[in-house]
Amino acid sequence: MPESNRGVVIGATAFLLWGVAALYWPLLSASAPSEILAHRMVWALLAMCVLLLATRRGWAWLPALVRSPRRLLPVAAAAILISLNWWGFIFAVSAEQTLQASLAYFINPLMSVCLGVLLFSERLRSLQWVAVGLGALAVVVMTVGYGVTPWLSLLMASSFAAYGAVKKYVDLDGMRSLTVETLVMFLPALGFVVYLEATGAGTAFSVSPGHTALLVGGGFVTALPLLLFGMATRLVPLTVIGMLQYIAPIIMFFVGWLVQGEDMPPVRWLGFGLVWLALCVFVVHQWRDARSRPRLRASSRAGAPGRERTVEEAEAEVGERGLPRDAPHEGPARPDPTE
Repeated sequence: MPESNRGVVIGATAFLLWGVAALYWPLLSASAPSEILAHRMVWALLAMCVLLLATRRGWAWLPALVRSPRRLLPVAAAAILISLNWWGFIFAVSAEQTLQASLAYFINPLMSVCLGVLLFSERLRSLQWVAVGLGALAVVVMTVGYGVTPWLSLLMASSFAAYGAVKKYVDLDGMRSLTVETLVMFLPALGFVVYLEATGAGTAFSVSPGHTALLVGGGFVTALPLLLFGMATRLVPLTVIGMLQYIAPIIMFFVGWLVQGEDMPPVRWLGFGLVWLALCVFVVHQWRDARSRPRLRASSRAGAPGRERTVEEAEAEVGERGLPRDAPHEGPARPDPTE
């Protein structure tokens, strides 16, 4: 199988596992979301250690990181943000509000674009503005129709988008970064688990061996899709990864609607319809961007003999051919979903 095809299969599998995870966490309904989150942090560190050993990454890089507060601080901030995102997802699917989780990951790319504008002074093209406006309108429609703001969706989407923004300052690859993030949260999570067990409020060993195994397995449910995602990003372009990422929220949508039987009144259909329309506009922009870049680079190399043309001259010529004069500015790269 060609590497590109293999990368698509591996990437699709990663997002498939993230989507199906909406069926995993409700199996732990005997535990509170906060306890599930604590166990997920504890056992995710074990899973990441196993993966580091399996991939022979080693630990030589860790002491230098620990001795550098400047490098460690953004990793710690990322750990807090991804923990907040994990908690929101666990709470949503455990409370049979999986549609809110689906909505969160549909609107997450739009929030990432907005953060790119606010934090990194990135410029949006007209189609991107249309997509952001439709996403905002969808949230307003759902809020007015239900009388309640979809705060879980906004919490998960904003925390994940902020996580992606913070990761721009982390100089580690995805596997090592998540290892340190789980390491940062390990002691607080372990302390909370010990406290629950000491006070009799914990469920790790009092429900059933199967329940205990599921709590431990949560770490590997977290780590395995990450490993596959990292493999896929090395085999296929990020534009392909960007299209594949919608597999997860689509699966969550059908889990919430068809499996958990969540109500889908007309106003919710309208809200999701607006979000899907926004994403269609967003994808069209990405597709046009991907098509225009090779021609822009080729045009910039075809200058007059004896000198290289400036970027402005190349863009002007491309603009005369009916393509955008400005190279589109992308929002922050979508983070490793861990998450």
